[in-house]
Amino acid sequence: MQITASMVKELRGRTGAGMMECKKALEANAGDMEAAIEAMRKAGLAKADKRAARVAAEGVIRASIARDGRRAAMVEVNCETDFVAKGEDFMHFAQAVADIAVQHEPADADILMRLPLNDVASIEDRRQVLSAKLGENIQVRRFAYMRTDDGHIGIYLHGGRIGVMVDLKGGDDALAKDIAMHVAASRPLCVAEHDVPGELIDKEKVIFAAQAEQSGKPSEIIDKIVQGRLKKYLAEITLLGQPFVRDPDTPVGKLLQASKAQVRRFMRFEVGEGIEKKTSNFADEVMAQIKGK
Repeated sequence: MQITASMVKELRGRTGAGMMECKKALEANAGDMEAAIEAMRKAGLAKADKRAARVAAEGVIRASIARDGRRAAMVEVNCETDFVAKGEDFMHFAQAVADIAVQHEPADADILMRLPLNDVASIEDRRQVLSAKLGENIQVRRFAYMRTDDGHIGIYLHGGRIGVMVDLKGGDDALAKDIAMHVAASRPLCVAEHDVPGELIDKEKVIFAAQAEQSGKPSEIIDKIVQGRLKKYLAEITLLGQPFVRDPDTPVGKLLQASKAQVRRFMRFEVGEGIEKKTSNFADEVMAQIKGK
């Protein structure tokens, strides 16, 4: 039976084990998910299975840039608690992952995790050891890689929880970093209006039209209202339309024009974004533990 990437991903999510271990277990058990899980538990991965069931929504963003300034990488590494996220072991691991990503330019996360962290262990090996040592679900959630041949890469990290990389053509390193800082603070959706997905624009038009129709004004007036609101909305969500954080009277687009510079792309990570965090009542937890005894 062919072992697919989705099968490996599912098994990894259920056990917290490494990708290669999951693939080997599936191959050894002819793709039988439950049999693979049982075999991995027998091999001593039951504790990892328990940790993997817990939400890892804390963590850190780390970035690394090559000496020539032409290549950079950014990673998000997650854990369960802020306490662990601030620990030296965890921070060193996250930075090492970013450094290795710059050195090897991996095509995807699976390749990244198989890369050697040192002479005896891969990133995935170290992740498992660190997870066992700290007693938390540790995951390298995502990474981004950026290369430029004729520009500047700007990197900005805010408190380890927000990270941005910017590819700037023209300008200089200082401007690239300023733009990265702006992206961190203002959260633009994309660079310019032509980058905004058409379905998002259509959705906003419908909403603006419904709002305007409540005014009872003629249709030609409503059309103008919709266009005006859409223009304002696009300025708010695009980098070029936003007021620059260091000088709110100047749009980022005009700032770049004055420096004869162009932002080709940017990437923004924020710790835990998109992860559903579990919330619970402390008193209920205590009662549940008492009843369980």
